[in-house]
Amino acid sequence: MTRPICTFLSGLACLAAPAAMADDVTIALDWTLNTNHIGLVVAQELGYFDDAGLEVEILPYSDSASTALLAAGVVDFAYMTALGFMSAKAADAPITALWVTMQHEAGRLVYNSDNPEITRPADLEGKTYAGFGSAWEDALITTMIENDGGTPDYDTVTLGTGAYEALASGAVDFTLEVATWEGVNSELLGREQSHFVYNDYGVPEPQGGYIGTRTETLADDPALVGAFMEATRQGYEWAAANPDEAAEILIRVGDFPNEELVRGSMRVIDEGGYLTDGSTPVGEIDTDRLTTMARFLYDSGVLTGPDGAPLAWPGDVTGWIDQSWRDQ
Repeated sequence: MTRPICTFLSGLACLAAPAAMADDVTIALDWTLNTNHIGLVVAQELGYFDDAGLEVEILPYSDSASTALLAAGVVDFAYMTALGFMSAKAADAPITALWVTMQHEAGRLVYNSDNPEITRPADLEGKTYAGFGSAWEDALITTMIENDGGTPDYDTVTLGTGAYEALASGAVDFTLEVATWEGVNSELLGREQSHFVYNDYGVPEPQGGYIGTRTETLADDPALVGAFMEATRQGYEWAAANPDEAAEILIRVGDFPNEELVRGSMRVIDEGGYLTDGSTPVGEIDTDRLTTMARFLYDSGVLTGPDGAPLAWPGDVTGWIDQSWRDQ
């Protein structure tokens, strides 16, 4: 495959390559298209990928985890949840993270405001949780309850996305949501709900939404990785600076039953400093926060081997990431 010859300079895009020389690139998403993926869509729609000599296909979400598709070499890049990426790396998946989207934790524990029995995490003892089936959830909730002085003895029903309707109807007492999506949707629906922030009760605050590639690709074709990531960076930086316009671009290319959800989500992302908090460059991975969250997951027994047994802390996880593309 012919590679376009480009020089990567900070703040400057590569000269557009002829269509015949464009590299075909695929990226798998971690979930259905949403505002977490805004920079990828902007980069595609505003021509940043084209300028970098890339023909990028953003693959629709499937039943196969994006981390698994990447590790198997089915795709060139993957957008991954923090938990998905760390679980895969702990299991020695041959992938490397290059980027992280969210500078703040968007997840939170939510309950109905009119429930007089819940005022603090310790009150969740004996209550019913609507969950999604991962070990991470129990580690998170247990930590919050224990650090608030309670006993983590609660019932769990696995409902997936049905958790939100179950909570609204009062069929369950609490669940977890993403403030920038489900939280916005609940407000649009007029639901009166309150929440607890994980980090307030002893759970480390990670960054979220990793983009990675196969470690082999990074070694064999750093120019391709650099071209894709530079265009991605431009897309997210533009979205951070133009949240309202970015929302309209996403609405135009996506299939959203409620367009106000997209607009509201981008407003929350902008006002909450999720893409850029003013101190960390857009997309930059904080190794200290990565290490702290990985250590929490190891110590909580969330990260397990093929036999299901908890893995031992490796001592250093900084090799899980590579941000050298920023210097090209």
